[in-house]
Amino acid sequence: MITCDTQEAWTQFLEYVKERCSKTAYENWLAPIRVQEASDEEITLEVPNIFVQDYLLSNYKKDLCSFLPVKAPDEPALKFVIQAPKKEAKPAPVVHESTTTNRSPTLHSNFYEIKLNNRYQFSSFIEGTSNQFIKSAAMGVARRPGASYNPLFIHGGVGLGKTHILHSIGHYVIEHHKNLRVQLITTEGFINDLVENLRQKTIDRMKRFYRVDVDVLLIDDIQFLQNRLNFEEEFCVLLDHFANNGKQVVMTSDKPPSQLKLSERMKARMEWGLVAHMGIPDLETRVAILSHKAEEKGLDLPNDVAFFIAEHLFYNVRQLEGAVNRLSAHSRLLGVNVTKDLVTNTLGELLQSAPREKITVEQILKSVASVFQVRVSDLKGTTRIKSIATPRQVAMYLSKLLVNDSLMSLGVFFNKTHSTILHACKTVEQKMKEDDSLKHQIDQVKQSLHCQQG
Repeated sequence: MITCDTQEAWTQFLEYVKERCSKTAYENWLAPIRVQEASDEEITLEVPNIFVQDYLLSNYKKDLCSFLPVKAPDEPALKFVIQAPKKEAKPAPVVHESTTTNRSPTLHSNFYEIKLNNRYQFSSFIEGTSNQFIKSAAMGVARRPGASYNPLFIHGGVGLGKTHILHSIGHYVIEHHKNLRVQLITTEGFINDLVENLRQKTIDRMKRFYRVDVDVLLIDDIQFLQNRLNFEEEFCVLLDHFANNGKQVVMTSDKPPSQLKLSERMKARMEWGLVAHMGIPDLETRVAILSHKAEEKGLDLPNDVAFFIAEHLFYNVRQLEGAVNRLSAHSRLLGVNVTKDLVTNTLGELLQSAPREKITVEQILKSVASVFQVRVSDLKGTTRIKSIATPRQVAMYLSKLLVNDSLMSLGVFFNKTHSTILHACKTVEQKMKEDDSLKHQIDQVKQSLHCQQG
């Protein structure tokens, strides 16, 4: 029995949520839910599948408590019933927009169509010391899909070129391996498609597509799989299938597998092949990126101006592209040449031109954590694994080098003795002589700190 008050409460909840989420999210997750039975003490909801149930509780538990009966603080009095499959369900294909890349038709060519950005190719990827290894690994995968580095897991900060590399692999495979079928999708898109196919009762078709029709799977932003256990399980099964059948998988993330909130099983799958870090481009690479983008725009960008911009825009390659776009628009609309004055007036808020301040240990820790892709809390901790111990020693070395403070004070900050600080400094100085990669990373941290100082 459903009371009018309860039905009205559920309707009010839906209206409240509808104003606060996207139309796609509402249609995929909330619209299919039905009130099956209700009383003043408890409500039974019919949901298409367990994924919708998890989504509702994960995202709207507090809101549900505001509209519906509760059985405990922050616990809505809900029961769930999984909707029984219809006997005559008509499959509804999920059709994506037309692709920018021509492909020969396959059995499911109208089911998912790959969309690759023609601007993102290996030929347009600016190579530097921070991403040289990534590009080499990606080209190795593109030349021999499934034969090496499988899966290839690329991680790094926002706007450094991870998506560019994914699209480049897709273009290369399609051009040079006509018999292989490529699929590129974001993790969020994969989840939405999974939910839609569960709702439409076409999940078998989706699974068949990925397991039969796809040879090279390119997944962007895998970090969005965190805290979604049921989706993670489905994806893990898919990875197993690809690995067991010699099919290539490439994933990107903003963090390495070890720092993602995923099951140990999932992390192990991600670390099977090659885990590679996409670093922040050095000064020369940033200048090359600016020059390349300016040339594409037909913008005359003097070399000294390019260096000036590169010295003040450090972290994000997208910022560099945005800077060129903005300068190009101003130059053409105002009919002026690009000068440092124009850059300062046009990009002033991006250039971090604040007065130079004293560098602090906290700033050093944040910059080291960013470049080495670790957490600040790890740098202050006691873990001795190499991936943490080396960045911690670098932080100590730079603190002694750049912070005007005593070894005793630095030791207190790191919870170490002054002799440990000295040992870390000597160790780093020796490693820098033998390891060019480490020296480059330390230079990146220094550049980051100098950019922060204006």
